Amino acid sequence: MEWSFQTAEQLVAALRAGAVTSVELTGEAIARIERDDEVINAICVPDFDRALATAHRADQARARGEDRPLLGVPVTVKECYDVAGLPTTWGMPQHRGHLPAEDAVQVSRLKAAGAVVLGKTNVPLGLQDIQSFNGIYGTTTNPWDHSRTPGGSSGGSAAALASGFGALSIGSDLAGSLRTPAHFCGVYAHKPTVGLAATRGMVAPSEPVLPTDLDLAVVGPMARSARDLTLLLDVMAGPDPLTLGKAHRVALPPARHERLRDFRVLVLDDHPLIPTGSAVRAGVHRVAAALVDGGARVERHSPLLPDLTEAATLYMRLLISGSVARFPIESYEQLQIRAAGLSADDQSLDAVRQRALVCSHRDWIEATNRREMHRHGWRQLFAEFDAMVCPITPTPAFPHDHDPNPLERRIDIDGVERPYFDQLVWAGLATMPGLPATAVPAGRSPEGLPVGVQLVGPMFEDRTPLRLAELIERTIGGFQAPR
Repeated sequence: MEWSFQTAEQLVAALRAGAVTSVELTGEAIARIERDDEVINAICVPDFDRALATAHRADQARARGEDRPLLGVPVTVKECYDVAGLPTTWGMPQHRGHLPAEDAVQVSRLKAAGAVVLGKTNVPLGLQDIQSFNGIYGTTTNPWDHSRTPGGSSGGSAAALASGFGALSIGSDLAGSLRTPAHFCGVYAHKPTVGLAATRGMVAPSEPVLPTDLDLAVVGPMARSARDLTLLLDVMAGPDPLTLGKAHRVALPPARHERLRDFRVLVLDDHPLIPTGSAVRAGVHRVAAALVDGGARVERHSPLLPDLTEAATLYMRLLISGSVARFPIESYEQLQIRAAGLSADDQSLDAVRQRALVCSHRDWIEATNRREMHRHGWRQLFAEFDAMVCPITPTPAFPHDHDPNPLERRIDIDGVERPYFDQLVWAGLATMPGLPATAVPAGRSPEGLPVGVQLVGPMFEDRTPLRLAELIERTIGGFQAPR
């Protein structure tokens, strides 16, 4: 039997039943990577010798009667996570030789759960793109169409899952970096509530490894089924043992409902700042129709929805100002002059991004105060609804675009060009207030490319969108291997 496209849940059951060994699963995964990854280029740092040794130990542990959530299951890890003995570069050539001495918190949790780490997956330079290419490891391609991107920054992880390179992967999300690659590659991903899962050790190699709280970024699971997301999230969830972990424990409440007909869902497919492409709109409608057919209460409008234009503006201010604070920016005075020269009437997203490059601390405080008002608005909305269905990006996977100036790139939406980074507004809808969001497959475009949607839920009730994802998967189907 071929195991490469089985879910982690299925592999765990087979391992427990003695139908397969971890060494067999790991060997099959390695053989597939060695056969297929030359074109996909998802696994940028293989760790096959240690993976086989770990698999052998997992089989011995199971023979002794041990059983852990992921014991013997082959997985991958996004390159930005520290793994002792493997390089962590974030795709930055100047850090090519950086070898961390300790595992990131989430890598430690994977290993404690018994997972077998096959290697690390490719990312864009500094994790700062919606594609996955860099000067060290090259370009990762989309398994469905090699001329297109798998997304970013967790593009290597999504491409690996779609290609059968391991059953699970862990990634991170600041600007849709879990959800966009899942959407582009036809797999599942979950952006948890901000702060739910510890991030220590998911840090640029130029920075110290400290238990700091990240403002917008989260770490989260990627998989080929909705139930696998829950399985991996339970491994990942919890505060850092160096900080809140000394006194706090996480016990995620169950989903609000178990049956589809009990869910109250707001469906959104239009954004005031960017059009939604026809293929993505069709995916949203497909999910909405399944919800209606299942008896869920579905609404298309609500006066409780926070202002989407202000939400996108706040997101861009927080995203860009936070990013440039962590990475060096040249010609700062020129950026200030450029921002000062913008018309006060220019409130476009491009203008917002330019101003955010030189955002003052006062400006940032004002933006984060407005964010709290949006969080209050979302709390009111989720008293009326259980989840919201909306796009992740306006289009399916787009062709590789390596223009060295990303601000000059454009995204084609049904024949109309838009600024490249405007497509982030849908991802920012959940990121800015820190809401959980689950990416689920929602069919194919006319060209045969995967299309996904996100299920946005209330803060700290992560099992609500995850449970809804399971029910949608049962209704319209889920992952399909690329043909």
